[in-house]
Amino acid sequence: MALRAPAEGATDITLATPDGVRIAVSFYQAARSMGPAPAVILLHMLTRSKADWDEVAGQLAAAGIHALALDFRGHGNSGRPVTDEALDLGRLPLDVQTARSWLLTRTDVRADRLGLAGASIGANIAVLVASADPAVRAIALLSPGVDYRGLRIDAALRKYGERPALFVASHEDPYAGRSMRELAAIGPGLRETRLLSGAGHGTVMLTRDRELAGVLVDWFQKTLL
Repeated sequence: MALRAPAEGATDITLATPDGVRIAVSFYQAARSMGPAPAVILLHMLTRSKADWDEVAGQLAAAGIHALALDFRGHGNSGRPVTDEALDLGRLPLDVQTARSWLLTRTDVRADRLGLAGASIGANIAVLVASADPAVRAIALLSPGVDYRGLRIDAALRKYGERPALFVASHEDPYAGRSMRELAAIGPGLRETRLLSGAGHGTVMLTRDRELAGVLVDWFQKTLL
């Protein structure tokens, strides 16, 4: 996978995970902040990179919410590419936890108001991380799967509890659609669903449905600010 140039308006940083992997992240600082602001961590799908989130991250920052997009290990600028078969999916939450820890070193980030947005496997990782982290106050999931190659998230969503969750899928992606409906029925908290048409899977939906980035920004404005 080719290295990516820094996105406009982003500060690029390299972080070290607890198991010794160096991951690349891009930080978009919130505009117009009168004090510490919430932050959203953005998680891409397999074989893609944090660049998929450039537009969403920029819009979040413009709306007064910090955004941090990361390249999962073996993707983008995070180390040497690894094959899909060789990637240890169970270690991907470490990448997110490392990004979270870095965010919380910043005095301009509200430690108790974090959000996670993920696509495909990134959606499943978001639920697994959020279920164990009370600082995560809202999640947005693009094309989640109840069970993605052993990363099952129904129990984690129950543990996530009453905190808000947004689910997005496209009608021609039947497994994501079924998963969205099943997952949205879990838990007593705010659950919103959006079924798109012709938008595809994961972050591809951001390029095919030009309103989706704004939907995500509105969601986090509603749930974090």
